[in-house]
Amino acid sequence: MPLTVRKFLNTDFRRNPLTLETCPTSPYLCDNFAPVREEVTADNLPVIGELPQDLDGMFIRNGPNPQFDPLGRYHWFDGDGMLHGVRIANGSASYRNRYVRTKGWELEREAGRALFTGLLEPPRFDNPHGPFKNAANTALVWHDGRLLALWEGGEPHHIRVPGLETVGPYTYCGKLLHAFTAHPKVDAQTGELFFFGYNVIRPPYLQYSVVSAAGEIVHTTPIELPIGVMMHDFAITERFAIFMNHPYTFSLERALRGEPIAKWEPDRGSHFGIMPRYGSGSEVRWFSTDPCYVFHVLNAFEEGDEVVLDACSLPSVDLAELGDEEEPVAARERQLSSQAKNHLHRWRFDLMTGAVRQEPLDDTDTDFPRINEALVGRANRYGYTARFVRDRWGRPLADALVKYDLATGRSIPHPFGRGRSGGEGVFVPRPRARSEDDGYVMTFVYDDREGTSELVIFDAQNFDAPPVARVILPQRVPYGFHGAWVGAAQMASQREA
Repeated sequence: MPLTVRKFLNTDFRRNPLTLETCPTSPYLCDNFAPVREEVTADNLPVIGELPQDLDGMFIRNGPNPQFDPLGRYHWFDGDGMLHGVRIANGSASYRNRYVRTKGWELEREAGRALFTGLLEPPRFDNPHGPFKNAANTALVWHDGRLLALWEGGEPHHIRVPGLETVGPYTYCGKLLHAFTAHPKVDAQTGELFFFGYNVIRPPYLQYSVVSAAGEIVHTTPIELPIGVMMHDFAITERFAIFMNHPYTFSLERALRGEPIAKWEPDRGSHFGIMPRYGSGSEVRWFSTDPCYVFHVLNAFEEGDEVVLDACSLPSVDLAELGDEEEPVAARERQLSSQAKNHLHRWRFDLMTGAVRQEPLDDTDTDFPRINEALVGRANRYGYTARFVRDRWGRPLADALVKYDLATGRSIPHPFGRGRSGGEGVFVPRPRARSEDDGYVMTFVYDDREGTSELVIFDAQNFDAPPVARVILPQRVPYGFHGAWVGAAQMASQREA
């Protein structure tokens, strides 16, 4: 049963999770990575500063939050999806958090324990419920009157707002025939949604689909790859879709030999595929580069004969680095000195000559890029990322947001402050905005000295100024992944099924 406002007023804000010194298992079950298990509802939240009167909507962020202790080793990506939402209207704010009630979540709730292993353990193909659990824990997208909670290995889940109730899996009337990426792209000008899904163990390793503005899947095509790869994100332009075939591969044969199912294979190189938005897999044109890995794309657009892609790039990737709780601290500290860092890069693909040019846009360790989503697939000037540092155990902590002016090359960091860490910054345009950056940037911030969390709101045009508002939340919000802003008009027009 959700807590009431009275319970919120009596909440012990300093109630801390397990520390690394007392946590018996994974470092991603400790400190502010640890789950919260109560579903809270609270109104009339305290605010430091003043909430803008023109903000009317709900900020929602998804993230992993296991409801039970894991089976075996725990990876940060494994936890059940939990949505944390702040509804803002008329200068006041309310909060609620709810689990995404997937089939796996319901099965485990009924059993009273975990039933599925995670990324760091061998898949249990003898599990009667299946080897994998769709955790619905990664991201959110609004399209055709529905908010969808996303996980790249399965179907999305329909969420009702502002209550954050789970309606159920959403399969487009049974026409969804492959997995649904955590990072679909919505073209704000056409209303279409573009997505892909990859298969880790059998062909077709990649499939791509288009959803019309009316919410119908109108195009699906397979894309041939030589082996299954982890493809977390992609991009669109006005005319093209861009896929990223990086050499982080999956092999069932490796797993059957007792080796890791996932492996970084840099000799394969990286390959960027460009195809018409309604093209077939046979029309993909591949551009080869030195090996790298892109988790998240800022944006892509066309400029003359070139397709331009801006994204955060790693020189290599190993998901085990985000979940190894057994390695001694001293070894972890040695590993940090050589740990790969994310840098914002730009690629230019010449469609006439086939040439590829690449340049770093910054040397800051940064990820979770976002833009004004009205410009997805079109040229943009501004971008917003989270700046990351690593603690002594190698865990990523976002100590600042960064605003990039891609026209001038200027970057403006906004540090959260001593002992404070946040996450992805979501851009929210002002009503009747007059320019691309006329709006706000929002994120959750955790203060490890106080044991409290806040929703922090920045003026995007005065990015180095103090926040315009800090909404004090009734409980700790664990570190998570991606968020969305759902405006009041969208909520008013949402579909019930």
